[in-house]
Amino acid sequence: MIDQPAISTAPPQPFKLVFRDGHISLDDQRMLLIHAGAFSALRKEMMDSLGADRTRGLLTRMGYAAGLQDFYMAHEKMPDAEPLELMEVGPRLHMLEGIVNARPVHIEIDMEEGRFFGEFEWSGSFEAEVYAQQFGVSDEPVCWHQVGYACGYTSALMGKFILFREMECAAAGSTGCRIIGKVLDDWGDNEDVKADLRYFKPDAIAEQILQLQTQVEELRHAFDERTTLGDMVGDSEAFRQSCDLIRRGAKSTVTVLLLGETGVGKEMFARGLHSVSNRADKPFLAINCAALPEQLLESELFGVEKGAFTGAHVSRPGRFERADGGTLFLDEVGELSFSAQAKLLRVLQEGEFERVGDTRVRTVDVRLVAATNVDL
Repeated sequence: MIDQPAISTAPPQPFKLVFRDGHISLDDQRMLLIHAGAFSALRKEMMDSLGADRTRGLLTRMGYAAGLQDFYMAHEKMPDAEPLELMEVGPRLHMLEGIVNARPVHIEIDMEEGRFFGEFEWSGSFEAEVYAQQFGVSDEPVCWHQVGYACGYTSALMGKFILFREMECAAAGSTGCRIIGKVLDDWGDNEDVKADLRYFKPDAIAEQILQLQTQVEELRHAFDERTTLGDMVGDSEAFRQSCDLIRRGAKSTVTVLLLGETGVGKEMFARGLHSVSNRADKPFLAINCAALPEQLLESELFGVEKGAFTGAHVSRPGRFERADGGTLFLDEVGELSFSAQAKLLRVLQEGEFERVGDTRVRTVDVRLVAATNVDL
């Protein structure tokens, strides 16, 4: 058991900081020298765009990655160093990088038992300073990047997750900042600790935006579900012929392609076809192929299994599953890439598909209606 409250503030001797030809390196690691004001402006933009919660998560994970990187650099440089020696390097590197002046209050390390306790006092915190400049006094600690760094560095040292929490913060009115780190189990069953842990997990923002977009589309379609051919107003011969074709084709299962310039009402005709078909009491789902990123197309159409890729935290059915028994409208189908068109082939021919990340073959009965304003 090591109890060592005195850590030198001198730069770690084995490391060399070099400035040369637009390249700053700390040993073999390339470093960046940025204005504190630029980081402050970026943090404010993130707060305004993403909110405090998501900004905290991004900065915490960014700090965690920086802590890991610094530990690996220190361990490679000092392979035979004792745990306390390596523990000393982290705060000194943080000071060398201009982040904060760290003073250890109490450190206990037991590598055999996997036990750790660390308490540090911070002065001149870079994060507390830039937060106060932009937002004034906070009602909670705000040194998110620095806490993430402490967690990353110490977790790499111990070979297990060490959670640091900021107990006092200069941005919240304290004279300085103070952090405490322990093995996760030693924090006990604490709701605040559970809340802190979620900031270390990736936040699937894009996935959540797509889910919200889907909900909005379904709500919009729910409001419009009474749309029929009779709701469309027109008296031209071309309009009457189009309606006649739609009514004759609605009773079959034939795939329908609607052609016409943007704004002529192709989706209205698609909804009209659905409303006079024998699938009228089943779902009608629409998807704008032009607005869907290529990399998300397969998961959006066919669904995704939990863990199939980074950010896929839950299993989710695709549009084909949700439209089972009803009609799926692919708007702007001409915008699909050749590879995307190929992925549709099997489900159109056989009515079968597999979710992304799954091997189970699923069967659906979906009437497909497509629309485009280009010459296919």
